[in-house]
Amino acid sequence: MEIPQIITHFTDDDLYKFTMCCAVIDNYPRTQVKYKFIDRNHTRYPIGFGKELKRQIKLLENVRITDEEIEFMQNRCTFIPNWFYSFLKGFRYDSRWVKVDQDAEGYLSVEFEGAWSNTIFLEVKILAIISELYYIMTGESRNLDYEEYYNMSIEKASRLIAGGCYFSDFGTRRRASLRAQETVVKALKECNERCGGPGRFTGTSNVWLAMKYNLTPIGTMAHEMVCAIAGMYGPQMSNHIAMKAWSQTYRGALGTFLYDTYGWRIFSLNFSEDYANMFKGLRVDSGDNFEQLDLIVEKYRSLNIDPSTKQVIFSNGLDVDEALKIQEYAKGKCLPSFGIGTHFTNNFPGIKPLNIVVKLLAVKITESWPFYCQTCKLSEDKGKYTGNREVVRRFMEALHLDWKNEG
Repeated sequence: MEIPQIITHFTDDDLYKFTMCCAVIDNYPRTQVKYKFIDRNHTRYPIGFGKELKRQIKLLENVRITDEEIEFMQNRCTFIPNWFYSFLKGFRYDSRWVKVDQDAEGYLSVEFEGAWSNTIFLEVKILAIISELYYIMTGESRNLDYEEYYNMSIEKASRLIAGGCYFSDFGTRRRASLRAQETVVKALKECNERCGGPGRFTGTSNVWLAMKYNLTPIGTMAHEMVCAIAGMYGPQMSNHIAMKAWSQTYRGALGTFLYDTYGWRIFSLNFSEDYANMFKGLRVDSGDNFEQLDLIVEKYRSLNIDPSTKQVIFSNGLDVDEALKIQEYAKGKCLPSFGIGTHFTNNFPGIKPLNIVVKLLAVKITESWPFYCQTCKLSEDKGKYTGNREVVRRFMEALHLDWKNEG
């Protein structure tokens, strides 16, 4: 039996891919990139998975943005300039950007290459396809009880709202299915409307679901922005250059910066008083959440800025229990909020979520260059360093980090 097309809506994607694409065109319109799929658990995929994945990627070529989707984004995402919607109207996926292989043992290889402004829209969709397709082809999708999952999601939302948490759904990339994410979003919204409490469900990163359920789409940027800039110009000032480019495009809007691409130390050196005042806050996506918050609070105070006026978004593999602990710890220190992903959209009993990511690994500033410059990511979680080992070593040396303890 032929598997139905998994992605059928152009905006079935996270907002940060749209906002980053706009900034890329505005600042780096000719830049070329290479991405690589990484399965941290080294999963063996079912026989024929690679072939079906190729077919699903080919089907993306018939996915185009609709007038309804554009109208929704224009109304809800007023920070995006109107010229960008002309680009989206003419955008077409091309399966030739993507190379998929599956070896005899079942291991999957996925790479894509091309103009940054084009390939930037592949990451979230391909991860969502891989995740949903895996459960379909292993037969595990038959065990997904969506009625019970709705009830579980209501319970999660109730606890977060009662605990005073402002939270959003960040779960597109590793969802069990689109239906699973939609079940969650529906439950969170309905609980938000009927549950009293100091907390609130603020929206979803998924633009299509935000449109369907009349919610606010949530998102700003990802590590790839800083990684690409580091590949072109070096990691020492990549955060500074990224903040400058972002502020030139959005003029103070979308002012939450994801700081941990190369760790707190180098970011802190780049985070001067002007940018600390301009950006509304920071996002914590790796390391110990409590230690990272203490560093953020200390930095703001050193710049004579009251940290309790600044937003800190926590998105580092959260579940409800962890979010509630952080909420209690953050009282009086900052304005905390939470982006929760897999725990919302792939938390079915007996189902193990895939541990999959796509990372940008090479970049060249223009298509006319005869070579790429490699890049990497050095988060606060040492086990999540991504990139060629030699590139990681070179970047750590450039940042005066101790390679000996990492190598």
